[in-house]
Amino acid sequence: MREPDIIEQIKEELPPDAEISDILYEGANIVLYTKNKDLFLSSKEVIHNIVNKVKKRVELRMDPSMLIPPEETQEIINKLVPKEAGLGEAWFDFKRSIAIIEAEKPGLVIGKEGQILNEIKKQTLWVPKVRRSPVIQSDLIRTIRHTLFQNSEYRREFMHKIGKKIYHTKWKVDQNYWIRVSILGAGREVGRSCLLLQTPISNVLLDCGLNVANPENAFPYFNAPEFDIHKIDAVVISHAHLDHSGALPLLYKYGYTGPVYSTDPTRDIMTLLQLDYIDVIQRSGKRPEYTSREIKEMIKNSITLDYDVVTDITADVRLTFHNAGHVLGSSLVHLNIGDGYHNLLYTGDFKYARTKLLEPALTKFQRVETLIMESTYGSKEDVQPSRQESEELLVNAIKSTIENKGKVLIPVLGVGRAQDIMLIVEESIREKKIPEVPVYVDGMVWDVTAIHTAYPEFMNRDVKKLIFAEGKNPFTSKYFTRVGSQEERDKLIHSRKPCIIIATSGMLTGGSSVYYFQNLAENKKNSIVFVSYQAEGTLGRRVQRGEKQVPVETFGGKIEMVNVKLNVYSIEGLSGHSDRNQLLNYVKNLEPKPRKVIVVHGENSKCLELASAVHKLLKVETTAPRNLDVIRIR
Repeated sequence: MREPDIIEQIKEELPPDAEISDILYEGANIVLYTKNKDLFLSSKEVIHNIVNKVKKRVELRMDPSMLIPPEETQEIINKLVPKEAGLGEAWFDFKRSIAIIEAEKPGLVIGKEGQILNEIKKQTLWVPKVRRSPVIQSDLIRTIRHTLFQNSEYRREFMHKIGKKIYHTKWKVDQNYWIRVSILGAGREVGRSCLLLQTPISNVLLDCGLNVANPENAFPYFNAPEFDIHKIDAVVISHAHLDHSGALPLLYKYGYTGPVYSTDPTRDIMTLLQLDYIDVIQRSGKRPEYTSREIKEMIKNSITLDYDVVTDITADVRLTFHNAGHVLGSSLVHLNIGDGYHNLLYTGDFKYARTKLLEPALTKFQRVETLIMESTYGSKEDVQPSRQESEELLVNAIKSTIENKGKVLIPVLGVGRAQDIMLIVEESIREKKIPEVPVYVDGMVWDVTAIHTAYPEFMNRDVKKLIFAEGKNPFTSKYFTRVGSQEERDKLIHSRKPCIIIATSGMLTGGSSVYYFQNLAENKKNSIVFVSYQAEGTLGRRVQRGEKQVPVETFGGKIEMVNVKLNVYSIEGLSGHSDRNQLLNYVKNLEPKPRKVIVVHGENSKCLELASAVHKLLKVETTAPRNLDVIRIR
């Protein structure tokens, strides 16, 4: 249904005295503003009838001129909400008539069957929405939320413009309708994931990453002939890792002004990773390709969605996020193209197994004709040990090192593996599987963990039960100590006491893990435990394969040769990626069976091996495209 038909149909369902002062879009959503207080407070049936008719999300809000002032509203909120809820800051988006209430325990703000929220709405006429405050203070989350509210007027106009484009664009599926995907990155390589989905009227970018392990080919092929930044309608980010989101601010530097879709955790964490990337580049004496200014533009233009929420992102493309099991907020990207003409599933990175932190990736969909999947561990040799065996290997490596009076360095990706490792270590100490020693969490890992504490609803049922039912948050355990300065770093390095150090980056490509390695490597009592993928060309890969002397770049940009005498462990079963068997089992169990499978995000041989195996398994068309290949989907 196109505008103006949809607006006229909405008007037909409204009562004569509706007193509608404005009708605006918020992306694909439609918002009605009224001056009729009675209609606002008893609009459930009216809105329900409208939604059934137009098949779109429609919301009724009070006209801003009718709202109770924010100061009075805050007083009312304070009176109605019990103190145990842990009320935090309230944000008042006057232009959109929304009051955001932050609390440590959102359920106590909502009240039984929404009673407290309804009373806040009744007494103030604001639309109250509740957000969880992070248990560990996060300046980043506060900055992001503050940025969004500082720019509320801009966002109101921005979202309306998106909606107008969605509903005003005329299109139809006929013999001239087509769908194609261009591989701008991650074609037979790991890193810089970036796919361009095109139809006759839409241009959608799926991920926009960089290759941290290959500075000479770090960014996607933005110079491809089919890529025109001024024609991009939307960017969809599957998850926060830099190889999927790290080049996104560049788009805003080059002139992109459109929306970026992700989950809330993905938006927050990718912002942190991008800021950290700038810091790492600057500390190495180089000039970053973008600045915090472009990251701020990205935040202003962000639109976040929960899992299983369907939304139009262009006139002919409908997006739904589903759990990918890779990191917090990571998503399988399901696209309904051409109003059911074709359905595409892009996995990003995914884990088809339950971890300490997350549930496994979803396999059941209404329709999937084309599957685009990762192949990081796609070769026959990439069969990981079981989760239980991997956790035992980690515990044993830590235990033996601690008993030998050494220090354990665990380089981690700040997102996902770090928190997974924290959960394993916390449980192991609590259950006395390893001695009780300090666990030092360095820099960005701590900041990312703080973000995790704001979104426990994205975690698996065991962690949610621990937090919601038992009131115990494992991330705030007494065993964990934050390292926040170079002085603290040096102090623990020179300490003779055994300890565990969890630090980024996971591939020793930058960050504090490189500094720890440099200072711990020559003591044979110490150990380094790799728990994530080590890309070719990285320092982590060189250490992993047994090189006894490696060059390390210091923060000042100088190269120092380091003798490797510490014990080196590699544990593959803790990866956030699916191994070979999990990849094939995912394809096998995917419902419905796809007609075409496109394999990306893997080294050349792994992409080809997995594509061949999937073809034999499903008897469907498979391909492993190179960068700059263009694939006609329909």
